[in-house]
Amino acid sequence: MSDHAATDAVPEVDESRRKFLIAATAGTGAVGAILTAVPFVASWNPSESARAAGLPTEVDLSKMEAGQMTTHFWRKKQIYVVKRTPEMLASLAGHDGELKDPESKESDQPDYAKNAQRALNPDVLVLIAVCTHLGCLPKTRFTPNDATVMANWPGGFFCPCHGSKFDLAGRVFEGSPASLNLAVPPYTLEGDKLTIGVDANQKGNA
Repeated sequence: MSDHAATDAVPEVDESRRKFLIAATAGTGAVGAILTAVPFVASWNPSESARAAGLPTEVDLSKMEAGQMTTHFWRKKQIYVVKRTPEMLASLAGHDGELKDPESKESDQPDYAKNAQRALNPDVLVLIAVCTHLGCLPKTRFTPNDATVMANWPGGFFCPCHGSKFDLAGRVFEGSPASLNLAVPPYTLEGDKLTIGVDANQKGNA
C-alpha cells in the first residue's frame, strides 16, 4: 500500500472512549436536572415566613406529661401550651376576688374559652405568651406558695419586666400593671392533636 493511501485512510474509532463520553454526558445532564428540581420541589413546602404569617401550628399532646408546658410559634407570637394537672385546675378556685377580670369579660379569647379554665378542654391551656401590659414574655411560676411572687401564690405566670401576675388560666391579678388576661388564640382540639390557628367553632360550622 502506498504512503498516499495510508494517509487517506479513515482513523479507527476508539469505541470504549466513545461510550465513556456518552455516559459521562448523560450523567452530567441527569445531575443538572436533579439540582434544578430541588429548589422547585422545595418551593412547594411552606416557608417559615409563611408559617409565621398565620398558617396553623400543630402540637402532639401525647408527647407531653401532666404539668408540662411547651412553647410554639404562631403568627410570629410565642404560644404556651400547658397540660394541667388536677391540682393545677383546683388552684383556679378561691381567688376570683383577687383578679381584675375573673370571668374574662374584657379579655381576648374564643367563646369556647370564656370560662374559669379558659379552655376548650380543662386539661389543656393555650395562651399567647405576651404580657398585656407592654408585650413582655411572662415566665412560669407554677409552684404554689412561692413567696417571691406574692403571698398565697396559687401558681401561674409572672412577668419580670413590670411585675404583672397571672394565674394558671392566664387571668391577671389585681395590683398588676397589666389590665387584661393573657389572650387565648383560636384553636381546635381533637384527641391529642392540638391545632393552633384554626377556630373550633368555625371548623364545626364548616
